[in-house]
Amino acid sequence: MLGPNGSGKSTLIKSLLGLVRNHQGAGTVLGLQWPREVREIRDRVGYLPEDDCYIAGLTGIEAVAFMANLSGLPKTEGLRRAHEITDFCDIGEEKYRSVEAYSTGMRQKLKFAQALVHDPPFLILDEPTTGLDPDQRDAMLRRIRTLAREHGKSILLSTHILPDVKAVCDQVVILARGKVRVYDSMENLSKPAEPTLNVMIYGQKKAFLSGLDKAGYTVTAKPDGTLKITGTGVDQVSSVWDIAAATKTSIRRLVPAQNSLEEIFFQAVSASEHS
Repeated sequence: MLGPNGSGKSTLIKSLLGLVRNHQGAGTVLGLQWPREVREIRDRVGYLPEDDCYIAGLTGIEAVAFMANLSGLPKTEGLRRAHEITDFCDIGEEKYRSVEAYSTGMRQKLKFAQALVHDPPFLILDEPTTGLDPDQRDAMLRRIRTLAREHGKSILLSTHILPDVKAVCDQVVILARGKVRVYDSMENLSKPAEPTLNVMIYGQKKAFLSGLDKAGYTVTAKPDGTLKITGTGVDQVSSVWDIAAATKTSIRRLVPAQNSLEEIFFQAVSASEHS
């Protein structure tokens, strides 16, 4: 779920969890009626909030075990789960330190462990990679992929970091000014409106460009020297190779073009400002 500041992302999350009053609208979450059964929904959701949320004076393991107990797990089982989940989240021996001494990255891992400890089928993660260094960020994204693809969990990722979305998400929702502006799969959003290829060649371009023009293709030169060839598709890739062979042009790279998520995001936000 993407959107600029003030677009309604946090309000939507809090509404789903029953933390703000809902005045209109209805739906289902995990087969439960929302907002009528919001308490039951909340029991089955793991939530990682954007802001720090911990009780002073507790160690990491105590904080996670306490969350397990609040979620209905008995004390012994909650402690066992807390150890299991803090290991999964790579908190390590830091689990025995006071939470106040944690770095921002460690607190993110702690919040992730608290969201997971009761094994919910649905996770809501609000800016989960904030404050993480590059290695920690990659590890966090791997854990998210593992939970979704190997453990079957549904995950709502709210973030402003577009590479994170491209790395782990199957569907994208873009909010702007309180409304859904885009909702589609990453696969569909990545496809250009017209079949397009990005081609990098060796040597002179003149003969190759002439051959493409005669074949009815539209060619645009990109700043990095790549040729954007519109009007081609997977079934017509061989045609480009034939033109290259006929004009004695060496192709260095040929790949299907993809839309930029950054461009889609900015177009959606810009359109909302004029609607």
